[in-house]
Amino acid sequence: MATFLYRLGRSAFRRRRLVVLLWVAIIALVGFGAANASAPAAKPFTVPGIEAQKAVDLLGERMPEAAADGASARIVFRAPAGQQIDSATNKAAVEQVVGALKGSDQVAAADDPFTAGTVSKDHTTAYAAVSYQVSGDTLKDATRDNLEHAAQKGRDAGLTVEVGGDALQDDSGPGNGEIVGIAIAAVVLVITFGGLVAAGLPILTALLGVAVGVGGITALAGVFDLSPTTSTLAMMLGLAVGIDYALFVVSRYRNELTKGHDPEDAAGRAVGTAGSAVVFAGLTVIVALAGLAVVNIPMLTEMGLAAAGTVAVAVLVALTFVPAILGFAGKRIFGRKARRKAELLAAEAAEGGSVHRRAAEKPNMGTRWARFVLRHPIRVLVIAVLGLGTLAIPVGSMQLGLPDDGVKSTDTTQRRGYDLLTESFGPGFNGPLLVVVDAAKSNNGKAAAAEVTQALGRVKGIASVGEATFNKAGNTAIIEVTPNSKPSSNATKDLVHAIRDTADQTKARTGAETLVGGAPALNIDFSQRLNDALLPYLALVVGLAILLLMAVFRSVLVPIKAAGGFLLSVVASLGAVVAVFQWGWLGSLIGVDQTGPIMSMMPIFLVGIVFGLAMDYEVFLVTGMREAYVHGESPRQAVVSGFRHGARVVTAAALIMIGVFAGFIGAPDSMVKMIGFGLASAVLFDAFVVRMTIVPAVLALLGKSAWWLPGWLNRLIPNVDVEGEGLRKYLGDDDANAAPVGADASRRDRDPDLDLDTVKV
Repeated sequence: MATFLYRLGRSAFRRRRLVVLLWVAIIALVGFGAANASAPAAKPFTVPGIEAQKAVDLLGERMPEAAADGASARIVFRAPAGQQIDSATNKAAVEQVVGALKGSDQVAAADDPFTAGTVSKDHTTAYAAVSYQVSGDTLKDATRDNLEHAAQKGRDAGLTVEVGGDALQDDSGPGNGEIVGIAIAAVVLVITFGGLVAAGLPILTALLGVAVGVGGITALAGVFDLSPTTSTLAMMLGLAVGIDYALFVVSRYRNELTKGHDPEDAAGRAVGTAGSAVVFAGLTVIVALAGLAVVNIPMLTEMGLAAAGTVAVAVLVALTFVPAILGFAGKRIFGRKARRKAELLAAEAAEGGSVHRRAAEKPNMGTRWARFVLRHPIRVLVIAVLGLGTLAIPVGSMQLGLPDDGVKSTDTTQRRGYDLLTESFGPGFNGPLLVVVDAAKSNNGKAAAAEVTQALGRVKGIASVGEATFNKAGNTAIIEVTPNSKPSSNATKDLVHAIRDTADQTKARTGAETLVGGAPALNIDFSQRLNDALLPYLALVVGLAILLLMAVFRSVLVPIKAAGGFLLSVVASLGAVVAVFQWGWLGSLIGVDQTGPIMSMMPIFLVGIVFGLAMDYEVFLVTGMREAYVHGESPRQAVVSGFRHGARVVTAAALIMIGVFAGFIGAPDSMVKMIGFGLASAVLFDAFVVRMTIVPAVLALLGKSAWWLPGWLNRLIPNVDVEGEGLRKYLGDDDANAAPVGADASRRDRDPDLDLDTVKV
């Protein structure tokens, strides 16, 4: 592997103009395809196999008018204090708003609240339900403007008017998170490399990979009927790993130049060593993302596969485009001051290796930290594990759910409308349940529906039960049930289960099957599906990743340690999310003004995304240790060497990712805040607590056992040579101090504590 990548890197460096032209041609081709691709048809969110989805599908088949997937809006009117909404003046104002809505060509219906009977008992509040002929993402701007202008007419007449529903333009997206992340990345890279050329190269190459990946998704969206959200995860992860992978290669290239190698050879060596780590780090990310297919939710499968493809592009960019650009940069990859220092170090290396003495005299921060951990491994390990374990405690009370208007900021009209409806009609009014009675196999459909209605009246927790509405064939009925509790509460969840238990009993008597649907039921079933899929998903991605890491590190314990550390960081970050967004701790500091359930997809998103990034840091950092160990250093010395070469780069990569994800915390939408906060905290815990603290402490305690692999397993697993031993032989490098792998030389077994200050770098 290392030898092949070395040749690839040198070839890309030498034929840099051709490589760049090929990538430009790829971008042009993808851009042309994206520009001329047909837009994918809007399709509803579906979760195959759950009961709420079966209810939706049944209505779509037998009562399409009731299961229309067009956009909807709910306009809430409240009369001024001391007045009633149905007074002559206020009634005229409401009817004016409804009349203005009916003039839009995309509006299917706009109900008059006084005709429909949607007036509160105290006559202070009313609402108008508006349905549209098309889905929310295909509404014209003019239609949305008409909705807002109509609502404003009611306000001008003195009413309080708020609007909810998916027809309203939602401006609470991620904001400028990507721009903020790129700006933070640029600052960190300039500080890390001390030069604009080296800082700009990872960003340039990451943007190239994202452009190709997202452009390809757009070009194929119409062919494969991909949803508009498919590219969201691809864009986020493509930018993240693209910067990381280029950073790893550029850092190794600079290091090879300081050893006295010419630029072309340095580029080959960088791709042969750091590039090997990039390949296997990329494979772990791809495994994690492609594994989302096990959840059996089409939207997640599409997002995972699209993001996996973008990560694969990022790997190819790092292995080909990066060395090609290095060919143009040459030694200008250093800043002026750093270039003079690098030339001095290269000259000293050529004169006999005094560079090693200088390196030992001036240990960097990574070296000093590694030595500290090696002196106190048990203490450091206990503190780190207990700290993450404490942060994970809130996970025990985590409640999962899907976002609704009730978790939006109180500054939004959607949230104000939600609160008005709750005050005037009850907490369950914002999330009614739709009980669908399938009487196709019943002798008397109306009698079956009547019995179901009577049974529902005996279930505790129901505020009201509506009359059954039948389709034309008389074999399917809808019964609207309003809970006493708000949609996202545990009480509503218990109510859904209670209704389903009752449905089983009525089916035995009537032969009619009863399905519970509606937004709350879909929320509950969707969350349960994700819960059920989490453990199989974890087993799949962690199991495959352990096999990959065994091939990389030729070890049993190092991959298991890597997976265990990842799980610690994920549960700690989930605990932090629960504490802030569900419990409300310190939420005001990041603009969380409403607590609620944790987004259902949050745990599996954290597992998939953070697992990939965590393995990036693990592979790059521990590969350096493995390389030093293979080349003759003692286990503890190898830890120091790995930190000396890798800690600075891993720190920079982690800070960049934290900055990218933290940029989304400033978004007005609480769900976007949650994703940004969760990912930023997970990277923080994994990079600095797990990889930089727990990993060296565990390796110090394991010693040579860390690199143990049974002989039979060693023969089964292919030797991918990530540490570059085959490359060293291919290049004829002569290191008198190196010891072969497995050698029992005295220098490998001596007490490393006596030698930590004279480590050969």
